[in-house]
Formats: sequence, structure tokens, C-alpha cells
Amino acid sequence: MTAPADERASDAPESVLRPEPPESLVTVLRDGFRLIGRFVRARPWSFLLALLGALVFASAIVLAAFVVGRVTDELIIPVLDGGEPIGSRWQGAVAAVLGVSAWKAGGIVLRRTAAGWLQFSTQADVRYRLVEHQMGLELRWFSSQSTGDLLSISETDARQGTFILAPLPFGTGSTLLLLGSVLIVFLIDWVLGLLTLGIIVAVVVIDVIGSWATFGAFETVQASRGAVSDVAHESFDGALTVKALGREDLEATRLRRASERLRDDIVRVARLWTLNRAVVEATPAVAALLLVIVGAVRIRAGAITAGDLVTVAYLVSLLTVPIFMLWFVLWDMAHSLAGWRRVEAVLDVEDAVVHGDERADTGGTGARVESDAIDFAYERGTPVLSGLDVDIPAGRTVAVVGPTGSGKSTFAMLLARLWDPTSGVIHLDERDLRAFARSELPREVAYVAQEAFLFDDDVRGNIGLGLEVDDEVIEEAARMAAAEEFVRALPHGFRTHLGERGTTLSGGQRQRIALARALARRPRLLILDDATSAVDPSVETDILRGLQEAELPSTVVLVAHRRSSIVLADEVLFLDDGRILDHGSHTELLGRQPGYARLLQAYDEDAARREAPG
Repeated sequence: MTAPADERASDAPESVLRPEPPESLVTVLRDGFRLIGRFVRARPWSFLLALLGALVFASAIVLAAFVVGRVTDELIIPVLDGGEPIGSRWQGAVAAVLGVSAWKAGGIVLRRTAAGWLQFSTQADVRYRLVEHQMGLELRWFSSQSTGDLLSISETDARQGTFILAPLPFGTGSTLLLLGSVLIVFLIDWVLGLLTLGIIVAVVVIDVIGSWATFGAFETVQASRGAVSDVAHESFDGALTVKALGREDLEATRLRRASERLRDDIVRVARLWTLNRAVVEATPAVAALLLVIVGAVRIRAGAITAGDLVTVAYLVSLLTVPIFMLWFVLWDMAHSLAGWRRVEAVLDVEDAVVHGDERADTGGTGARVESDAIDFAYERGTPVLSGLDVDIPAGRTVAVVGPTGSGKSTFAMLLARLWDPTSGVIHLDERDLRAFARSELPREVAYVAQEAFLFDDDVRGNIGLGLEVDDEVIEEAARMAAAEEFVRALPHGFRTHLGERGTTLSGGQRQRIALARALARRPRLLILDDATSAVDPSVETDILRGLQEAELPSTVVLVAHRRSSIVLADEVLFLDDGRILDHGSHTELLGRQPGYARLLQAYDEDAARREAPG
């Protein structure tokens, strides 16, 4: 957040905001129809019901044209032109009109209900797939993604990608209506049939070319929306830093620039959309005028009757809606394809965590942890861990100590299988961590990070986090984490709503809630990655001593930097530069490892400075 405001229009790179030039017309149409086929195959019955409603509506339009033509020839002209008495013929005419209207109304209700169910159910399916797929990916993928952009994909692009489903059934029925109408007009008069066919073909060509021309613009709009979401999310998420450094104007400028770019992209699409729509809307009016002129000539030639011309003119006038629906289908297909490409880019990521079929062992004592020559390096980074061989007996408490950047936190995450080692293997009771089935390893292993994340829920919900246990278990976990006292002092105790990220609590209180969350699961391996760093040293000591004295079946591995915590461990692993330089008791390492002694002295001096008055 140090770059000048005028150099930071948005967080997204230019290649993301400005996609490649529009693809070929064939490619866009091919991928668009493939997308439609994918959605229809997933929910065929909803589509078929909506299509049935569209066909009912289309047939009502055709029937209406015939009814109007017959009423004109058999009722209106004889009465108005021939002076015949109207008699009871009007009753049949009214019954026919009402019958067609009811048939048409039924088709509309069926089509819209089924199409709505198809679209919104598919949206829900896509969002569920996105979340499920992302939750199965490696953490390294998340580290290279923008949270705001992922939110935009899950919400805006997932919705946009299914836009095509709203007009699709009507558009499909309209296509059949257009073909049927052309056939009917041909049967009435081949000259009028050719004219009608030419008009419809011209409209379709305009629609296809227009939707293709704006496909690239739609892609740009979707990318720009993701950029706005990204900037907004980062600004809100970092509100504390922004306000502390007085950078509100900078963040407002970043958001304004990203928003203006999105505005310009949307205006560009709207300009193309409006121009195309103006042409399409004008076409039926011009067509009706041409048909009346040509039809009048054909009547004088004796080729058709006045009723025939009324039927054709009425049919063409009613085709305005189907023509628009066909236009909407093609344009929404381009729009949906642009959104779906971003959804598909996430769904196509293959960096998934590979699981086996090993089941968790939730009984017994603490777990034995072994590692065999594990190496690890973050993507495109230098090695962080190299050749680590560890053997932690069951039920032991082990402190991992080392200078900043030595690989302590990385080692802790490997033990919880939040990352996989680049080479080597980690065993839990002689079982490879990679052999566990999905969601089974967390039943034995609990990881608590330094940054405690709390959800927008009450205290009990944050500790339980979906765990189906009695209140006694929740309260016991809070007691062991030294959280019970301050929780009961909250307005509603364990039912107090904490708000997003638990911002109503102090850092130490959030850490203790997160620790209680882990303890409620009674893990066989408890990993504390500096998880009590924000807690007072005396409270931290009480927590660790309480864990040792409690009847917990846990092996405890804690990343620590306070002497008061380290001395409570049964054994200390001393890491430096990604390697274990020594291991043993705290006293043993002080006596034989100068680097360890210097580090502890630095920790003590830092603690003394923090506790010094003033």
C-alpha cells in the first residue's frame, strides 16, 4: 500500500482486466451452445417443462392468427361490408378468442415458473460446486489468488454464467414459432413467405454478429467487476491499517479508479447493445409495412383474400416478441459465456489435495509423530525446510524454537497437512498423513494458528464450529483454554454474538476461543503455532500447565518464543535455516547449543523491554 494513487488503478493486472481480443464467431457460438447443453443435461426436466410452456405459448400465437383471420373473413367483413346480420356468430368468435387467451396464459405460467426454477437451481449448483472445489484445493493455490476476485466469481460470475437459462426455453420455442410461421405464410402465399423468411434471416444475422462483437466487451466487464470487488474487499479488510496510517484518500482513489474503469466498460457494452436493439426493434415495423404493401398487390391479383392478409400481418406483428427473445438468447449467451469462462477457470484448477481411505482413530492416547527426511519449498521460492527427521513419542509436549524465518510455522502446518512436503513423508502412528480420507485427519489433529479467525457467530458456535457436542464439552474446552471466565462475563455468556472476525474481543481472547475450539475436539495431536502469543505470559503458562495436567489424549507440538512456555515442554526442537540443529530438554540445549542460548537471551531481553514501564 505504498504505491502512489495515480499508479494503482486497481489491484488486478492489466492482463486480467483487459482479456484477449474477441475470439472467432464460430468459437463463441460453439462454446456458447456447449454451455447451454451442459446446463440442460444437468436439469433436463426443468428445461423440458419450460420448453413445453414455450411451445404452448407459441401454438397460442399461431392459433390466434388463424382465429383473427377466420373472424375477419366470416364475421367482420360479412357484417361490415356485406351488411349481414351478426346473429349469434359473435358468441363463437368470443369463445375462440377466450380459449386461445387461456391457452396462452397457461403456457406463460408454465414457461416462466419452470425457467425460473431451472436458472436459480443451476445458479445454486454452480456456487456449491465452486465452494466445494475450492475447499479441496491446495493452500498454495489460495496464496496466489485474490479473495475479492474469488468472491466476485462465486457471486457475480456464477449468476452471470446462468443468465442464458432465463430466455432459453422461450427462445427455443420462439425458434420453432418462427419456422412454423414462415411455413404458414408460405402456405398462404409464396411471395409473402419469401419476404417473411428474408426478414427473419436478416434479423438472425444481425443478432449473431452483434452478440459476437460484444463478447469481448462482456469479458472485460466481468474482469473489471472482479477488480472492483478485489479492491473493495482489501480496503475493508485492512480498514485498521488504512485508518492508522491515514490512507483513506488513497483507498478511495483506488476504488474510484477501478469503478470508473468498470463504468466505462459497461457503457461500451450498453452502447453496442442499444445500437443492435434499435435495429432489431425497427425491423418488425418495416416488415409489417412491406407485407401490407405487397399483400395489397397480391389481393388485387386475386392470389389471397383480405382475411389471408390479416392473418399474415397479425402473425408477423406477433413475431416481434419471439424475434426479441431470439435476440436475447444470443446476447445472453455471449454474456453468460463471458461470466462462465471465469467460473470455469476456477473449476478447471487441478491442484487438489489427494486423499486416501485411512480412517481416523479417535480413541487412545496421544499420537506418535515421525518425519522422514522432509523437504519443503513454497512455490517459486527457496527451500524452507531441508532433511527434517523427527520422532515425537506419544503424549509428549515438544516446543519448536528457532529464529524468525527458520521454518517453525511451516513445520507446524506440515504436521497438520495444510501443506504437503516437497519430498519425504510424515507419519502419525505409522500412517502417512496423505493416506487419510478427506476430513478424517482433522479428527485426530488440531491446528491453532497465531492469527485466530472467528466467525460471525456466538461464542458456542465458534468453539463448536459444527461439532455436535453437549454444552458441558464446550464449557470444559473453554475452561482449559482459560476462556471461561471472560466468556461468562460477556452480556449473554456463551450465547454472546461476537460479530465478524470477533472484533469485539481482544487479541488474547480471540486466541483462547480458537484454542478452545481445538480442545473441544479432543485431538490426539495438538499443534499450537504461537497460538497464545497475545495472551499474558502468566495466563499462557497456566494454559500450558493445564493442558499437561488435563486428561487429554494429546501429543502437543507448540511453536514458542517465551522461556516460561519453553521450559514446560518435555523436549525442545531447535530449528535454524530450515534444519534441526539440536533437540533435547531445555536444560540440555542451554548447556551445549550456543545459538539456542543466545536466542533465549534475546527473547528474555525483548520481554523485559515490553514489560518495562514507560
